[in-house]
Amino acid sequence: MSTARVLLFDSGMGGLTVARAVRHELPFAQLVYAADNAAFPFGAWPEDALVRRILAVMAELVDRVHPDLVVIACNTASTIALAQLRDRFKVPFVGTVPAIKPAAAQTKSGIVGVLATPGTVRREYTHGLIQSFAANCRVLLHGAPGLAEMAERKLKGTAVDLDELRAEISPVFVEEQGRRTDIVVLGCTHYPLLSDELARVEPWVVRYIDPAPAIARRVADVLSGSVTCSPSGRVPPHNSVLLTSDRTAAADALPAYARMGFHLPEFLALAAP
Repeated sequence: MSTARVLLFDSGMGGLTVARAVRHELPFAQLVYAADNAAFPFGAWPEDALVRRILAVMAELVDRVHPDLVVIACNTASTIALAQLRDRFKVPFVGTVPAIKPAAAQTKSGIVGVLATPGTVRREYTHGLIQSFAANCRVLLHGAPGLAEMAERKLKGTAVDLDELRAEISPVFVEEQGRRTDIVVLGCTHYPLLSDELARVEPWVVRYIDPAPAIARRVADVLSGSVTCSPSGRVPPHNSVLLTSDRTAAADALPAYARMGFHLPEFLALAAP
């Protein structure tokens, strides 16, 4: 089984859902989690500035962690920066994109909802997925401005406001000509953190597609053909979480990272834009 060193990267805690799936798929892999929490949420950034930010932060992370593979556990970062990351760095990258192709294959009603961040909704990449794989479906693409923050607050111990959640997801639930939305794509890795609450507020039962298991399988496939490295010098130990904010700003998040298996925090002083 793989003992590869895997770096998982997100703006905050959403990538923990992917980390959980990777840990299940590759129980002997050495996982290091990195959150650019000083820049959270990525969806609020202008595209050019965010690409520069991600490339600068990743340069520091790759140099520090020496990963065998990097998972970009964020839809927004993947849709705008994955190609540039692969061009810049020699390490293999696995990205995260909205699971529109499997949703289109699984829907019975032909009506598919896509919950995503406003940034992911704007990306041409997302619209290209719809045109390529779901042209025969009615796709309800909704940029939910508050869901990622809601998921972060939940992990930090704040109860989810169910009325607020209901309002956030309502645009992807439609009923027309005897057909209803039957599949909802969770187009942000934060959203599966709200799965219990989603089940409580949905107007009818739908199937939610969480991309994490498919990402984990892809990680396993890529690593199966690679050779793990033995980095020289000090690297963060397995189960570390690297954060771009200072300790004070991240204090309320550290217990949540620990509960998800990342109990060794480090704080990076970055000169990133």
